[in-house]
Amino acid sequence: MMPKIVVVAKPDSSKILQAKAFSEEWGFELVGVSDAQNTDYELHFSDEKIFISSSMSKNRVASCVDFISGAKAHRRKYGGGKGQAIAKAIGLNKTANISVVDATAGMGGDAFVMASLGCRVTLVERSPIVRVLLEDGLNRALHYACDQDPELLDIISRMHLVKGDSLEVLVSEVIRKHQVVYLDPMFPSRKKSAEVKKDMQFFHDIVGNDNDAAGLLEVALGLAENRVVVKRPKIAPYLAGREPGYQLMGKSGRFDIYPLKAFT
Repeated sequence: MMPKIVVVAKPDSSKILQAKAFSEEWGFELVGVSDAQNTDYELHFSDEKIFISSSMSKNRVASCVDFISGAKAHRRKYGGGKGQAIAKAIGLNKTANISVVDATAGMGGDAFVMASLGCRVTLVERSPIVRVLLEDGLNRALHYACDQDPELLDIISRMHLVKGDSLEVLVSEVIRKHQVVYLDPMFPSRKKSAEVKKDMQFFHDIVGNDNDAAGLLEVALGLAENRVVVKRPKIAPYLAGREPGYQLMGKSGRFDIYPLKAFT
């Protein structure tokens, strides 16, 4: 059952027009801050940022996309560079400046890592809620970086967000061939809701499982020039039951690599 979600904005907010347009396009109710009652999730369009919060959480945890500070910024500085498993999975141990389609972009964490390592990344995210959070995070990072962080500006300039469902976008003229297609489809959590990382719980409620991920793999194999990389939990079966060419294993997850052509 889809949770009840409302869009929240103050009438005098600088984002009120954006909130109205989003509500009308996707069929969400737009309410004021004091009128958000009997809901499961609230998507706030505040002057500072766009974030989502849950009335189901006692601590009212708010989630937003932040490339400026926090975990993403820390990993950018101290994450291990091209020695990271994701770097080896997409081929940065073979060549540089790889073009990647992240077809399941989510909150942009992996795309940001790839862009910070020099890749040009096209991000596709089907959920309008997650996509507006991601777009807002990219815009805030861009405005901040223009004045204060040239390195971050270079990274954000290599990230391009595309609107639309991954399956539809990948077979359209919007995206042409890229060297790598990267997939991280949603996998059902084995943990109870209380144990799931709270700032990501809404993914399981709002986005749900990627039931068409098997079809996405076939499309990805036709779009990629060099390889398709699928990020999976360690216990997960092969996507679409298709065995990869090889794997990179981690503590709790793995990368399944489907090589198509050697990098030149």
